[in-house]
Amino acid sequence: MLFSELLKDVPTILETRGDTGVEIASLVTNSRDEVQNGLFFCIRGMRFDAHAFAPQAVENGCVALVVEDFVDVPVAQARVENVRSAMAYIASAFYGHPERSLRMLGVCGTKGKTTTSFLLKAILEAAGYKTGLIGTTGNLIGDKHLPSNMTTPDPVDLHRCLRQMADEGVTAVSMEVSAHAVDMHRLDGVPFEAACFTNLSQDHLDYFYTMENYFQTKKRFFLEGAVKNAALNADDEYSERIQKEIRIPYITYGISANADVFARDIEISETGVSFSILLRGLENVTIRMRLTGMFNVYNALAAASLAMILGIDKAAIKAGLESVKAVPGRVEMLDTNTPYRVILDYAHSPDALENVLSTVRAFTRNRLIVLVGCGGDRDHAKRPIMGEIVGRLADFSILTSDNPRTEDPNVILRSIELGMKRTKGRYVVIENRREAIRYALEMGREGDVIILAGKGNETYQDIMGVKRPFDEKVVVRELLAEMRA
Repeated sequence: MLFSELLKDVPTILETRGDTGVEIASLVTNSRDEVQNGLFFCIRGMRFDAHAFAPQAVENGCVALVVEDFVDVPVAQARVENVRSAMAYIASAFYGHPERSLRMLGVCGTKGKTTTSFLLKAILEAAGYKTGLIGTTGNLIGDKHLPSNMTTPDPVDLHRCLRQMADEGVTAVSMEVSAHAVDMHRLDGVPFEAACFTNLSQDHLDYFYTMENYFQTKKRFFLEGAVKNAALNADDEYSERIQKEIRIPYITYGISANADVFARDIEISETGVSFSILLRGLENVTIRMRLTGMFNVYNALAAASLAMILGIDKAAIKAGLESVKAVPGRVEMLDTNTPYRVILDYAHSPDALENVLSTVRAFTRNRLIVLVGCGGDRDHAKRPIMGEIVGRLADFSILTSDNPRTEDPNVILRSIELGMKRTKGRYVVIENRREAIRYALEMGREGDVIILAGKGNETYQDIMGVKRPFDEKVVVRELLAEMRA
């Protein structure tokens, strides 16, 4: 495709140099990739400025650049206000605008994005749609798994994925929308027929610095024209602020009866949750889900609200919600054949951890044992908060490594321990995560529940920039086999 053709939809072109009639065969973000007729995006990041790597990209086969400042290399260049934004529009054009043939549905918020997107996918499939899913656990076309390493992929990966989905007959896409993706313009130019706002709580302050910055970024997703219809959590205080400025049709959902879509007669048990969904003016729908916890009532309401915006009937909503047995790494009960239960959960923020522990505590017959850590190179402030939460709610805690990344794991553990010491909670510190899990399994007794918090369905542990295989489902299985030998 010609460079000039790819530039047609980019709204922020300031100037071009060289022959923009050059043919482009690939989109490139890594200057070390060897390509033919590549277009290289000179992205300014927090650590590196890719303008400095433009000569290397040209040596490796790139014939054009998208820049914010012209570079002294003899290839065509387009200077734009924001390279990340331009990349989103160019990637869409390069892959033939796949998003235009799909019903795009977004799930935005701190917690609940993954589960809500899975529930929405199930409802869409019950309604007869061939559905794609894009999110933290990877991308799906139906049941076919397409690995991904970001909640919301970068524009090139995103539009390549959407192209594949469209080519394979997908008609609707349930997609997690992260605040990072909004801030980094990964979704610029993508129209969302509908999107929901689940909630806002402390997370990612290593990037956004303040809760207000974090909120303003999420709010922009609903205010800047990408979203055509919205569903907002009426029970989250931040929704009210969005409602004051939003200029598109929206409905609210929640446990509160003043919401447009609300739940009542809620019963939560170890095996699931049942409730009735009421839409004002219409008869209610009784739901019996196999996912448990009050937070999953909210996730179900969010998914149901988006389905209602699309005009999906209550039979499909009920069938979809009730069909989901588990969501990978989200209060996922492992099959261990032990007298105690082992639960895997992705909770890695204070609010998410408290929600999960409070839910599981309600059906724990003996001790609640919690293994927890915090990721390195991320929000430091939440570490003592999470230590205090687990110290207050668990009968016994095991502090261990999560993904330490480039930080000293013992420094992270000491921060968590500061919060733990504010409570009377009993705990032990075992830095090696595998040995920490072994310790938890060995202390498990009849009626105990062991929660492995933080990593969920991740299959690696990130230590000093190296992602080493670490799938907790596999680790638990291996350790139990060793203990039984």
